[in-house]
Amino acid sequence: MVKDNDTVIQEFDDLVNMTSVELENWLNEEQSENSGWSKDDGSNETIGHERLAPSHGIRCISPSSGLNKVRIRPRSHSWLTLVICKYSGRKIIEILNNNPNKDPGQYDEEDLQHMRKVVSYCKRHLAQEAKAKQNTDSKSYKSLKNWGHDPLKS
Repeated sequence: MVKDNDTVIQEFDDLVNMTSVELENWLNEEQSENSGWSKDDGSNETIGHERLAPSHGIRCISPSSGLNKVRIRPRSHSWLTLVICKYSGRKIIEILNNNPNKDPGQYDEEDLQHMRKVVSYCKRHLAQEAKAKQNTDSKSYKSLKNWGHDPLKS
């Protein structure tokens, strides 16, 4: 059963406990890129930290909203996950900035669709990964923050 929009908005407001400024600052930190899995080449670099390059099969398209939508043929699932998390974080910032008073009538369908994804992701990962609250160096903690949820604020 699909949740109604009011429920999604309430859960989004509860789960996204970072301000747009906090989230923007976090996404600009190097540690936000360390939620991927380590490469097998001994470099200690995470797959998600790799720079975008044509060899990764990436093409960015800038729609009128100013956000990047990315078409990807990744070599690994975790690299794809990081790109999606970073995109998600940027979209969350846009949602928060466009509706600072959290007026339910001001969200459009695109906002609500993304809010559903955020709620689903955060709830699923909070239920599965208790280490997010216990270890701020864990991939779980960093990934949740990329989606606007700081487990230490809960």
